Amino acid sequence: MGITKLYSADIFVSDVDRAIDFYVNTLGFEKRLDEPMDDEGHRWVEVAPRGSDVSLVLAHGFGHWTPERVGGYTGLILSVDSMASTHEALKAAGVTFVGEPDPSPYGVFAEVGDPDGNTFILHEAPRG
Repeated sequence: MGITKLYSADIFVSDVDRAIDFYVNTLGFEKRLDEPMDDEGHRWVEVAPRGSDVSLVLAHGFGHWTPERVGGYTGLILSVDSMASTHEALKAAGVTFVGEPDPSPYGVFAEVGDPDGNTFILHEAPRG
């Protein structure tokens, strides 16, 4: 018995379809689930980087969601193989970066925003 892995994390969004478009079509995530939850039109939507064990739930209108919780730092850190190529590709796709990639002894970090103003960190592990 015990906790074995992280299943999902919530991202609070104002428009589920716009969030799906960003995470799937811009960032390249896969949509794993998109199921109706109730008669009010709420949906359970999970997206994830290809090959990831952990999904992001694009939450709107249920659970701890409130309009005030949409936007701001999510606390999420996503791994990238190459910050330089990822930064270039995402910038060309119109993704908002909060500053430029920042090298450190712990790797290269960059903060990115989604259409709702939710931000998360991209991280390239140190080489060597």
